[in-house]
Amino acid sequence: MSRKLKKGYFVRGQFVAEGSELDLQLKAELKGNEISRTDLKRESTDLQKLGEQLMTLRADLLEPLALPESLVEAVREAARITNFEGKRRQMQYVGKLMRRLDETQRAAVREAIDVQHRGSASDTLALHQAERWRDDLIARDQALSDWLAQYPGSDAQQLRSLVRQARKDQAPPDADAVSRGLAPRQSRAFREIFQLVREQLRGGDTAPRDEDGAYDLERQD
Repeated sequence: MSRKLKKGYFVRGQFVAEGSELDLQLKAELKGNEISRTDLKRESTDLQKLGEQLMTLRADLLEPLALPESLVEAVREAARITNFEGKRRQMQYVGKLMRRLDETQRAAVREAIDVQHRGSASDTLALHQAERWRDDLIARDQALSDWLAQYPGSDAQQLRSLVRQARKDQAPPDADAVSRGLAPRQSRAFREIFQLVREQLRGGDTAPRDEDGAYDLERQD
């Protein structure tokens, strides 16, 4: 019984079967559209990383993207998986779904992630700035004048009173606590100086919050 011959052709003495990977590559070359395996692997890796960033994207930035439900659900599932190998396989699937997006959709995803990153970086910078001002106000008399010169709309009397109270409340260093790396418990005045400074830097959000940015329910009188 004769063996059925494969359909194909020869290129430089090498047989190329129709539908094979080499066949597709050669046809792509003929069309002037060659995509190397290295390029494809790089794109796949980049899309997987983009999918990983999607897992951390805030809902208010994710929803307007109107991504396919299959992709959104795959990303949510990846976030729930804790097993290393399971998460790796799920992220490969996410990368596969990401490849189905057109370039406009991918660009929108990157922009949303960039917006979130810029906001997070800005918030962190503002937090550190408020911490530095708070510490300086408590440590130096001149710092209050420096602050009022930059932010004349501040309540000078209230801030001066809080600084005096924070200085009185400062406890002497506890050698045992310091050796164990424990931070001293700060007074109410210490926290309120931070609150006033941060709200002034932010431009007037007056809702009481703690130092991590959450609303301080104990201080909402």
